[in-house]
Amino acid sequence: MHQAWTVRTALLPALAAATVAATATLPATGGAALGAARSPSAVGSAPAAQVAAYPDAITLPYGPKAAPPTTADCESANKLACYTPDDVRNAYNLPPLYARGATGKGETILIVDAFGSPTIKADLAAFDAQFGYPAPPKFTVIAPAGAIPKFKPKNSQMAGWAGETTLDVEYAHALAPGASIVLAETPADETEGVAGFPQIVTAEEYALSHYKIGVISQSFAATEGTFPSYSQLSPLRAAYVDAQSHGATVLAGTGDAGTTNFENDGVTYYRHRVTAWPATDPLVTAVGGTQLKANGDGSFTSVTWNDTFNQTFTKVWTGSTHASPFSTGGGVSEFFARPSYQNGVKGITGSLRGVPDVSMSGACDGAVDVYSSYATKGWSLACGTSEATPEFAAVVAIAEQIAGHSLGVINGTLYKMYAQHAAGIVDVTSGSNTVAFYPKGSKSAVTVKGYSAGQGYDLATGVGTLNALLFAYELAGKG
Repeated sequence: MHQAWTVRTALLPALAAATVAATATLPATGGAALGAARSPSAVGSAPAAQVAAYPDAITLPYGPKAAPPTTADCESANKLACYTPDDVRNAYNLPPLYARGATGKGETILIVDAFGSPTIKADLAAFDAQFGYPAPPKFTVIAPAGAIPKFKPKNSQMAGWAGETTLDVEYAHALAPGASIVLAETPADETEGVAGFPQIVTAEEYALSHYKIGVISQSFAATEGTFPSYSQLSPLRAAYVDAQSHGATVLAGTGDAGTTNFENDGVTYYRHRVTAWPATDPLVTAVGGTQLKANGDGSFTSVTWNDTFNQTFTKVWTGSTHASPFSTGGGVSEFFARPSYQNGVKGITGSLRGVPDVSMSGACDGAVDVYSSYATKGWSLACGTSEATPEFAAVVAIAEQIAGHSLGVINGTLYKMYAQHAAGIVDVTSGSNTVAFYPKGSKSAVTVKGYSAGQGYDLATGVGTLNALLFAYELAGKG
């Protein structure tokens, strides 16, 4: 067993006790977190953690196409499925909502990404033109944490975040076409050893103060184990406390490596179960990934996303059929005790915060079409919980429009809906997030056992996925 994990595990009973003690002082909807989160004014009172935030978008290594590929195109060319945004809309039963005028109108989604994309406004316009979508009422790009460095297409950090930005913006808009978007870009340059999380806090707090933000979509993560201690993480929670006070909903993807994730070097995978923050934060709704499977009659079935052992995909991605960890993140937190809203699933989570809370499309065998021109102009395919998170942000924005007000921390409502067997929640009962990988120089695979989906809540897909037509009204309290 990894030594650092042993030390952390030994501390958990004390941490859990501290968290339970704090529960009484926090709103039931927010749950409890270890200790009292520091106020926004205290952000600078502790050293910033030198922990990198990694984008969770996966861009498949195909050359860009002049037109968006269809499912038939992808299956013919690569024996892998892919979907247009119209397919995703249909999979979650969104068109009937649009017919009622429920499009996210009047709501604003905040998307936060390092570096951003220099061509995002033109790219979204091209994306919309292809599928006949209206432009968002407002699309505002801000950089409140400092000037964005000049974009360099050959810089892998910048290119990765540009791909992340493209996926985030296009799929938040595709599913909530009536919502406005604020894209907050940060100047974090992790190649120089700067983690970037303090800039993210600055950007989110600025946006909350200057715009009427309803939902924040975050498609980045850092393995909890890379934080030296909770005292390093605590000040970085300031934006989520601030969001709670503003009534905004905060989302984060659970990661794309199943029950493992990156160590500090950003290359080596942990050999034991880990989870990633900020998805594990009790003030955040954790969004996992599923795989959409077309049924042939226009409907879709969802299973747990796991392409780890999909040899067709790993051959495309790595050039080898060896297992490589590509799966929805899930598990229990090292730092946060079980919040009160998860008391009904304590048989699964134990004394700790469990993730995900809910899941949407994220599989690479089922990737989605994106358009970009920051490097080479054209259509490509992307996947990961970076797809699932903005998709769910769009549904929350629609629910806010229906409710007539922002919904704040939705986890209490979500688990109440689950307990009441809400019709809008669709259980995901098959698949797991067990992953395997080959360490550098090794001929033997390391397997990190995950969690299986089953009836009810699980640590692979949370409460499950959704039928948006029903879910949006139920989340809004109008179901």
